[in-house]
Amino acid sequence: MSLVTPDEARLLQPAVLAFIGDAVFNLFIRERLIINQKGTSHKLHILSTEYVKAASQSKISKALMDTFTAEEAYIFRRGRNTKSTTIPKNADVQDYKYATAFEALLGYLYLTQQRERLNQLMEQAANIIEAPRMEIKNEKE
Repeated sequence: MSLVTPDEARLLQPAVLAFIGDAVFNLFIRERLIINQKGTSHKLHILSTEYVKAASQSKISKALMDTFTAEEAYIFRRGRNTKSTTIPKNADVQDYKYATAFEALLGYLYLTQQRERLNQLMEQAANIIEAPRMEIKNEKE
């Protein structure tokens, strides 16, 4: 049973979908870091920002866009095209739009309880951010 039906989720404002999607992605990343990293809460927070900042989510979005279903692409476009009332001072406008779109898609998948697909996209997202670090680590070895 889903929290809302796909039709109900489609009627939600993209900013509302992004609101829940942001929380879902943040929790996913924090759990991932706690499992895979050692350190203080401050260090983990600093690491988490590398995944959840607008520039990173924009990079993720652009890498994953071709894998979206028609429904996912529709939700993503709605999120990207929504009018933003504020843009964080450290974010580029285009990056912020793509980040909002990604979060809206995650929110949609969460609310409609498409957990397998949600986890698949979040796992791919984390791998996109971690890939450059893994390359540097392998070069040092």
